[in-house]
Amino acid sequence: MVAILTGDIKNSSAHKTTKWLPLLKEALGKYGKEPKSWEIYRGDSFQLETHPEDALEAAVYIKAALKQIRNLDVRIAIGIGEKTYDGEKITESNGPAFVYSGECFENLKKQHLGLKTANSDFDTNITLMLELALLTMDDWTPAISKTVKSAIEHPKMNQKQLAAELHKSQGNISEELNKAGFDEVQKMIQFYKSQLTQL
Repeated sequence: MVAILTGDIKNSSAHKTTKWLPLLKEALGKYGKEPKSWEIYRGDSFQLETHPEDALEAAVYIKAALKQIRNLDVRIAIGIGEKTYDGEKITESNGPAFVYSGECFENLKKQHLGLKTANSDFDTNITLMLELALLTMDDWTPAISKTVKSAIEHPKMNQKQLAAELHKSQGNISEELNKAGFDEVQKMIQFYKSQLTQL
C-alpha cells in the first residue's frame, strides 16, 4: 500500500514563483526523490508518493512550509491504496491510491485537506479530525508555520534547542507551538497512524 498526495498551491498567482517554489521543492524532497516519488506539474500542482504512515505528517509539513509566506496556502488530498503500475515518474504510475487521491482532490471545496481510502469508516473518522485541526492550522501565521516546520524536522529537539535553532526565545517557541495546536496535531497524527491497521 502507498499514500498519494495530490495538491495545489492556493493563491500562487499572487506571489512570485521564486518565493514559494523552493519551499515546495524542499518540503517534497524531505519525503522522496523527483520525479520517481514527487513531481510538480501545471505550474502549481504537485503529486507525492509516500508511506501511509508518513502521509499525514507530510501534508502538515508541506502546509507549514508554504504558510511561511503570508496569504499562501495549499490544498492536499491523500489517497491510500494499492499501486498497480509503477512508472518512471510518479505522474505515470497508477492504481487505486492514485484514483482515491484524485477523487478526494476533486471534492475538496472549502476544506484544504482530505483523505480517501477503501474504508469509509476510517475516512469519516479521520476527516472529522482533519476538519477540526484545520480550524487552527488554516490560521497559522508565517512565524508559527516556520516554528511548526522546524519542530517536525527536529522531532527530538526540546523547546530550548528549537529556540536556538530558530534564534528565538524559548518563550516565543512555547507560545507559537501552543497557538499552532502543535501537541494536538501530533496526537492526531499518532491516532491516524494507529488506525491504519484497519486498511
